[in-house]
Amino acid sequence: MTVKEKVGDLLWVYPKEDQELVDLFVSEFNIHPVTSQVMVSRGYKRKSEVHRFLYAKLPQLNPPEKLLDIEKAIKRLHIAIKEHEKILIFGDNDVDGMTGTTLLVDFLRTLGAKVYFFIPDRNLMRDTIVLDALKFAEQHGCKLIITVDCGITAASEIQAISEKGIDVIITDHHEPTDKIPHCVATLNPKLFNSTYPNRELTGVGVAFKFAHAMMNFLVKKGEVQADLIDLKRYLDLVALGTIADMGALRGENRILVRYGLQQLRKTQRIGLLKLIHVCDVNPEEITTIDVASKVAPRLNSLGRIDDPKKGIELLLVQNVLEAESLAKELDVMNKARQKIERRDSDDIERFIARNPQILQEKAIVLDSDKWHAGIIPIISARIAKQYNRPTIIIAREGGVGKGSIRTIPEFPVLQTLKDNDSLLLNYGGHDYAAGLTINDRNIPEFRKRFVAAANESLKDRDVTPKLHLDAKVSFKDLTFEFLESLSLLEPYGMENPQVILYALAKQVLPPKVVGRKHLKLSLEDSDRFLEGIGFNMVHRKQCLMKKNLKLLIAFTPQVNIYLNKSSIQLHIRDFQVYEE
Repeated sequence: MTVKEKVGDLLWVYPKEDQELVDLFVSEFNIHPVTSQVMVSRGYKRKSEVHRFLYAKLPQLNPPEKLLDIEKAIKRLHIAIKEHEKILIFGDNDVDGMTGTTLLVDFLRTLGAKVYFFIPDRNLMRDTIVLDALKFAEQHGCKLIITVDCGITAASEIQAISEKGIDVIITDHHEPTDKIPHCVATLNPKLFNSTYPNRELTGVGVAFKFAHAMMNFLVKKGEVQADLIDLKRYLDLVALGTIADMGALRGENRILVRYGLQQLRKTQRIGLLKLIHVCDVNPEEITTIDVASKVAPRLNSLGRIDDPKKGIELLLVQNVLEAESLAKELDVMNKARQKIERRDSDDIERFIARNPQILQEKAIVLDSDKWHAGIIPIISARIAKQYNRPTIIIAREGGVGKGSIRTIPEFPVLQTLKDNDSLLLNYGGHDYAAGLTINDRNIPEFRKRFVAAANESLKDRDVTPKLHLDAKVSFKDLTFEFLESLSLLEPYGMENPQVILYALAKQVLPPKVVGRKHLKLSLEDSDRFLEGIGFNMVHRKQCLMKKNLKLLIAFTPQVNIYLNKSSIQLHIRDFQVYEE
């Protein structure tokens, strides 16, 4: 893709064109030419790649036995089950950790194991929380701890647990540091010497692979019947955690989420079903957007400001009244989280407005003792997206700062954190979403070095917000048949975003303001009239008040249902007044 033109505040990145390849995919897969163009725009060059993307099935999942250390993990878990040892599942407090923990607890209890679970309070201002698991394990007589979505960066803490005579199996997907924990087994597709084909598994994805491998082992030994546990019933949890953790929806993750959504639409988990209803979502029609914007935030609110253990209780509960009570509690907690988030977001925006020189740098690093430590991941993600810069938001308390990092594709952060680890108490995560703890006194120097690294690495174009376009269309292309063809690209999510098309259209009526903040546009092209909605675009109304304007519009086509009638509507992403 090449950048050809700046439109409005966004840099439009126009699609790659290769008509020969477009025609090949159309003839081979009988898909709409625009859908084929989307595949070409997104870098697909071979028929095999397109076939895998469009039609991959569950049998094409990677064998779990390809995970490094999986045999060691299976053998140790098998001993624990056979000898009736007490097992502790220790998970992270986000949705990925909650779903992975729930999956292993449910799976192992079905096998008859004695299982406890523990989720730490990550809002506590200290550099590690892994030793909380040791205390819990000792109190309950657990001989084996299995981590979920955590543990890979806690080598010294894992060593301390091992010295107490408690074995540890790590299941994680975060980037390892130079020091790998010494334990029974480490299941992580990002290990340096890993040959597992999918590096992008999430925490719940690794947990699912562990359960799958364990089931294969037990069936092969003849200790359980193959039909004892239908592993497909865990895919609702896998989809929920993968979407919430912004797992890349390509390859294996795409298969897991595609079939996971099918399972989610018919889930038998009473608590999850009640939560979906509280979100005012029809479970039979739930999408990745519903999960990311409605379901996951309510579960995440527990890890942000309350007790994340309630999230697992909700996912495991089998009593209808308890499920309803927990779902309502999560909804109330989410509203409280939103209130705190608005307060802290407004404070940060006011600070940036008072200090505009911050935006002259290629990175943003802010700290305060006013902000809630559980909320900063949401805010850092928003600021990074709004200003298209690597962003670190640090909440300080008691001499220690807890930081959340979000960044842009052009600036992976882990190497920069590694280069400055002498200033940090702890850090970990991914190249594009990470966290850290730091002594207050080291924040100024760390900010100086991090911003300098970004300034040296990034160009002005890198920090200019971009709109990636998939295909040029005419309104006559926008039929229900075309949208059906486009649905082959679902589920949408990380690395497989919703399709954005562009077209040249005439504005036939002045724009209308709807909901105070949004614009409704009446557009014509190829003798066809369509309406478009530009969310939060009311500030751009004035430039549309002339008659017979031609607009270059970027949009996502959607089906709008009103009074049981379906119509095609355009979700306007950006526009520019077109001049001949």
